[in-house]
Amino acid sequence: MREIHSLQELKDLIGQHVASSDWIEISQERVNMFAEATGDHQWIHIDVERAKRESPFGAPIAHGFLTLSLLPALMQKAIHLTYVKMGVNYGLNKVRFPAPVPVGSRLRGHLKLLSVEDIKDGAQMTWEITIEREGADKPVCVAESVSRCY
Repeated sequence: MREIHSLQELKDLIGQHVASSDWIEISQERVNMFAEATGDHQWIHIDVERAKRESPFGAPIAHGFLTLSLLPALMQKAIHLTYVKMGVNYGLNKVRFPAPVPVGSRLRGHLKLLSVEDIKDGAQMTWEITIEREGADKPVCVAESVSRCY
């Protein structure tokens, strides 16, 4: 966990890798709960036996949007802006899913700070977040995330 104690300290990190998160395991239960929450019940995610038989991945895989939804948790496990009262998700500029996430995988995020802009009563940050799967060569998600802190 990296602690950042001021806006200036944050600005000094622009262009740098700032932190990496702890690992998060992707269980079948998590995938099933995401399917229930979103209504995305595609068999490659929730039908374990069929995925083992018919999927090119040989097992069920997590939804891409499940992987993306982990951004807040990965960021909270990587950095703490001690001077911030409140943060909000402002959106995404770009998202890619270069590789699948088989159920049972462990993921972690690597945070690179791309920019910090002053806004009224706070700052807007753009982060490049690369999510890696333990033991894999390619990342499973690369996202440019925009957030605001006050």
